[in-house]
Amino acid sequence: MECPHCHNQIDCKRCPACGAEVPLEGQYCMHCGAPMEEAASGSEGTDSIDFDDRVLCPDGTCTGIIVEGTCSECGRPFEDGAETG
Repeated sequence: MECPHCHNQIDCKRCPACGAEVPLEGQYCMHCGAPMEEAASGSEGTDSIDFDDRVLCPDGTCTGIIVEGTCSECGRPFEDGAETG
């Protein structure tokens, strides 16, 4: 596959649904929208987050979660008893 801007070759894989070339990092086909096999089988790392028991950053504008006592995005320390969003 060729980059439309710099014309360098991009490493690619084939879409399992339509056979089009998709960049190696692609999770969905740019031609038919089908999920790539790796994306369809489940993303790595999501098993370690318990979405039901997570604690959101106490800063109402931050999108982070509390991991080991601090926010994963802004670094704000979490204190027990503080309001969570």
